[in-house]
Amino acid sequence: MDKQQAIGIFDSGLGGLTVAKAIRQFLPNERLIYFGDTAHLPYGDKSPHTIQQYSAHITDFLIEQHCKVIVIACNSASSNAYHTVVDRADGRSLVLNVIDPVVDYVASTDYKEIGVIGTKSTIDTKMYEEKIQALKSGVLVSSMATPLFVPMIEEGFIFDDISNAIIRNYLSRREISDIQSLILGCTHYPIIKNQISKFYNFEVDIIDSGKIVAGSLRKLLANYNLLNDTVPSGSDMFYVSDMTRYFETIARMFFEEAIQLQVLDFWK
Repeated sequence: MDKQQAIGIFDSGLGGLTVAKAIRQFLPNERLIYFGDTAHLPYGDKSPHTIQQYSAHITDFLIEQHCKVIVIACNSASSNAYHTVVDRADGRSLVLNVIDPVVDYVASTDYKEIGVIGTKSTIDTKMYEEKIQALKSGVLVSSMATPLFVPMIEEGFIFDDISNAIIRNYLSRREISDIQSLILGCTHYPIIKNQISKFYNFEVDIIDSGKIVAGSLRKLLANYNLLNDTVPSGSDMFYVSDMTRYFETIARMFFEEAIQLQVLDFWK
C-alpha cells in the first residue's frame, strides 16, 4: 500500500454515494473507485450468505484495482459481511465499515433514547443495539426495519407525496417513538434526511454516517501514513453492475461534475 493508491467504496446501489461525497469533501486529494451493485439491490432483503458472496466478489475487484482501503458503504454488508471482506482483503487493503464509526460517535453523546432504522438484514443482526450498549450503559436503543426506503430512493421517489406518505407511515410507529436521536442505518437514507427531520419537527438529531465515516477514514489513513498529500494520479471511477437511470443523475448531483460511469457485471 502507498499514498497514491485509490480508496475503494462499495454499496448495493447509489446509497454509498452519500459516503463517497463526504470522503471527497474531507479528503480532496484522494482518488475514489466506487462500485454500486445495482444488479442485486437491495441487499437488505438478501440472506447473510448471499450478501457475503456479493461482497467477496466486489472486494476481489477493488483489490485488483490496488485500493489501499476498502470502505463498505453499506450497512447490510457492514453488518453481515465485514469479516468476509477483511478475510478476503488479507492485509492487502485496509477495511472500514460504516457501523463502528457511528457507534463510537453515539457512545460519545449524552443521548439515552436512540432509534435506528435500516434494512431488514441490518436490523435483524441487532448490530447497532449490541455495539452501542456495550460501549454505553443505561441507553435504550430501539430499532425498526424500513424496507421500502431503498427501492423508493433507487426509483427516484423523493421529495414528493409518495415518499412523504411512506416516511410518515414508518416513523409514526411505536417502535421509534420518544427518541432523542435517530441513526440512519442505511447509506441510502441521508438522501431523504431532510424529510425525516421535518417529520420530527427538527427536534430529533438525525445521524447519518457520511461525515462520521469520512472522519474515521482520515484517522485510519493517517495512522498508517497513507494520506495522499499530492494531486491524485488519475480520475475517480464509478462502476455499476447494471445501468440505472437514477444512479447517474444522483452521482452527478452529488459531485457536481461529469463522472466516469461504467457497467461491470461480475455475474454475467
